[in-house]
Amino acid sequence: MADSSFDIVSKVDHQEVANAVNQAAKEITQRYDFKNVGARVELVGETIKMAASSPERCLAVLDVLQTKLVKRGVSLKHLDYSNDGEPSPSGKEYRLEAAISEGITSENAKKVSKIIREEGPKSVKAQIQGDELRVTSKSRDDLQEVQRMLKTKELDFAVQFTNYR
Repeated sequence: MADSSFDIVSKVDHQEVANAVNQAAKEITQRYDFKNVGARVELVGETIKMAASSPERCLAVLDVLQTKLVKRGVSLKHLDYSNDGEPSPSGKEYRLEAAISEGITSENAKKVSKIIREEGPKSVKAQIQGDELRVTSKSRDDLQEVQRMLKTKELDFAVQFTNYR
């Protein structure tokens, strides 16, 4: 019997991110508490830029954006904030940027591989392949056990399981 396998990846659906940003921008233009504070949110390449006239309003824009992202199924772990999530003054306004990160770094891949080796079934092997992890085993039940185990772990990044064969 051939080995079964699946890949552990950390990918983001860019269309869902764009939709969430557009929804947040629309809500910000319509809400009364955002009138005359220069609040805005936009997607520029791989970065989401937010701005408002005060740090509190800028954080409120971030809250609206996060709500829209969660509703669209995008994990907030994909966002890397500048200044540790604190708005920075820029002229008369405050700005906050969040970069969209994808892929599993080599350090994180090593952590996951170590978790699988130490806590997972003994027949399971994990292999780092670029920015993803391939997990193989003869038993599909063992692979499902690894998936359940990783879903319960608090990891620094979002994980998805693909190519289940």
